[in-house]
Amino acid sequence: MLRCFRKQSKPGYLFMKKLLATCFLLVAISAWAMSQVKKIVVSQDGNGNYKTVQEAINAVTDLSSVETIIYIKNGVYKEKLRLPDTKTKVHFVGESVEKTILTYDDYASKKDSTGQGIGTSGSSSFFVFGNDFTAENITFENSSGPVGQAVAVRVTGDRAKFINCRFLGFQDTLYTHGDNSRQYYYKCYIEGTVDFIFGAATAVFDSCTLYAKNAGYYTAASTPEGKKFGYVFLNCKLTGSAANGAFMLGRPWRPFAKVVYLNCFMGQQVRPEGWNNWGKAENEKTTFYAEYQSYGPGAAPDKRVGWSHQLTAEEASQYTVSNILGDWKF
Repeated sequence: MLRCFRKQSKPGYLFMKKLLATCFLLVAISAWAMSQVKKIVVSQDGNGNYKTVQEAINAVTDLSSVETIIYIKNGVYKEKLRLPDTKTKVHFVGESVEKTILTYDDYASKKDSTGQGIGTSGSSSFFVFGNDFTAENITFENSSGPVGQAVAVRVTGDRAKFINCRFLGFQDTLYTHGDNSRQYYYKCYIEGTVDFIFGAATAVFDSCTLYAKNAGYYTAASTPEGKKFGYVFLNCKLTGSAANGAFMLGRPWRPFAKVVYLNCFMGQQVRPEGWNNWGKAENEKTTFYAEYQSYGPGAAPDKRVGWSHQLTAEEASQYTVSNILGDWKF
């Protein structure tokens, strides 16, 4: 009986074996297809998929599990851009950092349709809400000029990365907005006047250039209470066209601001005191402002305000990218 059963079931067994093999193949092909990076080209001359950056953003699959590369050809794209929170894993790649320019000219006191000012957040040229955003070789600009708060980029999403990008503006150029946002800037150029890097995010600025114009403050962090890290500047260059002593390293937008500079060049623009309490003595008890081995004409550890810190080598060793950004691997 057993021999007979096996003989009779052999065709069915072979059929099932072939069916399973086919299913496995289809699953493998599907997985391979899903893993492939999607690419979109933006070109103003029509030699691409879209002529505007916002059209390309809108075309990205919502909540995509794979990366979408938006390759942007050289040109000045005057658009007020928005990357919604449904657009994840988007990667901008510019043809060249000097000639691929995303710009707009709103500013905080500009009136909306109701006659009200649009505010600092509303002035942003580019809003980044989607997680896992990356940009490289792009210039982001607010071109409104010295008219008060005028944001070039506001980043709210988590795990935002910028490589070899430029951020151009005056007051409030770069808004690192999200309380729980982690951001990484590598070999970027950021310029401005008052509080031109500001916000609540945990952000690492690695080998970046901070260019101070006129007079003001390099940073205005609003680090939430309880966060271990706020802004960390690693091997950066603080320079600019401002007069000697015209700039402070930072002032606290919120009481628990955290800003640390490690192995950074300080130009003559940096005022010897280094830090400002924003007119509130109580901020001196809650902020954490520190440096480690600053050098250059603006490095003056013995002249910094008494409530700031000079880190020891052991303390400085804790400021690694992996410690600061946690489980975000890139």
